[in-house]
Amino acid sequence: MLQFNFKGDNIEVTPAIRDHIEKKVEKIERYFPEGTNANAMVNLKAINNSQSKVEITIPMKNLTLRAEERHDELYAAVDLIVGKLERQIRKYKTKVNRKFRDREPMGQAFANYENENNGTQEEDTEEDFTIVRTKQFDLKPMDEEEAVLQMNMLGHNFFVFTDAETNDTNIVYKRKDGTYGLIETSSS
Repeated sequence: MLQFNFKGDNIEVTPAIRDHIEKKVEKIERYFPEGTNANAMVNLKAINNSQSKVEITIPMKNLTLRAEERHDELYAAVDLIVGKLERQIRKYKTKVNRKFRDREPMGQAFANYENENNGTQEEDTEEDFTIVRTKQFDLKPMDEEEAVLQMNMLGHNFFVFTDAETNDTNIVYKRKDGTYGLIETSSS
């Protein structure tokens, strides 16, 4: 059963908006194993009074579903997100069917659902996850600002480095809005 946590940024989460999102997102529960409890974090944001951004994250034991959509209409964004979440589940289900069918309870439940409803779901094309190139490099200790400069000089969207203060491996990345993000790791 899904529990919803709503957060509005520059937008009031009205009961009508809450009901619409809950009704739409609850449709994906049919893919979950019976008795599954999950929390759906829903973030709504008004952008320049003309666009809405909807982000839904559903962390589960073996899988985290996450989708984000920007649209002029909030309700249309929600509809598009539900489609994205369903595609993620089908992709995961296909992967599980191929590799982990007998080892993973969540995967087994998704595989069973696919077999019970054979032919009722549209088939997604399988992506090939073959690694076509491998790079090796030494991680130079530096701070985040230097890592961002290195990333920009290389023309990459991310850069892996060793934090000079903590000696942990971290990653800086360029976000869609042009700002930068930092992923910190710890060795504990």
